[in-house]
Amino acid sequence: MTAQKVQGAQAEPSEELLYQELDRIISEHKGKAGALILVLHKAQTLFGHLPREVQRRIADGLGIPLSEVAGVVTFYSFFTMVPKGRHSIKVCLGTSCYVRGGQRLIGELQKKLHIDVGGTTEDRRFSLEVVRCIGACGLSPAMTVGEEVFGRVKNTKLGEILEKYQ
Repeated sequence: MTAQKVQGAQAEPSEELLYQELDRIISEHKGKAGALILVLHKAQTLFGHLPREVQRRIADGLGIPLSEVAGVVTFYSFFTMVPKGRHSIKVCLGTSCYVRGGQRLIGELQKKLHIDVGGTTEDRRFSLEVVRCIGACGLSPAMTVGEEVFGRVKNTKLGEILEKYQ
């Protein structure tokens, strides 16, 4: 159950429904090896991020200290305590992409989206991140939007790419 799947494609689920689903996930995995990471992944998919209240609910439900949950959330870069956009834009700044203009792409995206790296647009449509490598060095500069990879990206093509996700 995600925000898009609850009560139809457009409706946002109530906080109560989200927490009910979280409680179900916790009870399903409680006592199993690796439960914390699995529950955190599912909770982040459900809520879009891991705010302190969600971490506390997970800690209480799994019977572990909140500090342990918070430690895992802050250690792994996959987890975030900040709400992310529906479409995560990741610009590669590995050596090849950096040399071929990755930094310019970031600057142009910041202007177009009116956000900084690590930020999310006001409408929560896009988040902007920097990554060190996406494994597309032959296509540098490269970026991803969600799971889709874009190679040999030029600043002049960014508007067209973003338009696909409006």
